[in-house]
Amino acid sequence: MSFLRRVRFLWLILWAPVTALAQSPALEDYTYLGAGLRTRPAYDGSASQTVDLIPVVRYYGDVLFVRTTQGIFEGGARLKLAPGLALGAQAAYQAGRHQSESDFLRDHNIPDVSDNASVGAHLEWDTAIGPAPFNLLGRWRQNVDSDRGAQADLRATVGVYGDHGIKAGVFTQATWANAKSMRTYYDTSGSGLLFVAAGVEGGYDLSRHWLIVSTLEGRRLQGDAASSPLAERRSSWYFSAGVAYRF
Repeated sequence: MSFLRRVRFLWLILWAPVTALAQSPALEDYTYLGAGLRTRPAYDGSASQTVDLIPVVRYYGDVLFVRTTQGIFEGGARLKLAPGLALGAQAAYQAGRHQSESDFLRDHNIPDVSDNASVGAHLEWDTAIGPAPFNLLGRWRQNVDSDRGAQADLRATVGVYGDHGIKAGVFTQATWANAKSMRTYYDTSGSGLLFVAAGVEGGYDLSRHWLIVSTLEGRRLQGDAASSPLAERRSSWYFSAGVAYRF
């Protein structure tokens, strides 16, 4: 079964519980902090897999926020424009590309791209589709090293279950890269759609304060990135699981 067919099949399975929910899971305002493990490709398109220790964070103040719940580790400030609608600015961690994590990079002596950071802006909307909570995020990220370019994300998340201490949702994301970003990570001069992704995220309450959070995500390189000589394969998989303390 092809990657895209798997994604469509996953969506069909996970969308069904949305219509069966008698009551929408509440959009709770809570904070948690913890740590977890993540298995990921050395870079999108790599055949090598590695494991990281990662933070697990969710904090929303009146203005400031820090989170790992929207695909990257980011923090900044937000302004509420209307109920459920926020405009924000963020700084985020940007992963690099390292020979120590990839046999292909090491064997071909391809230079590292160091870990770095980005700054940018986002527009986010929290609403509901019928009984299900829905989040739509548009985000732009410019690397602090301007020679590394910029990327933009469009991410949608819908809740599919929220009962018995379990919360689950499904998400999709499309990410675009400009020419500088594409050249930095994939040694190609093109620009445009970088990858599409789909996944499942969830949490389970161990107690009043402790919870487990987990995410499974599949990505598929597109366009010039997919045809780059650095892309050993088009599809990549991410899985993370962590424990956090809820305040």
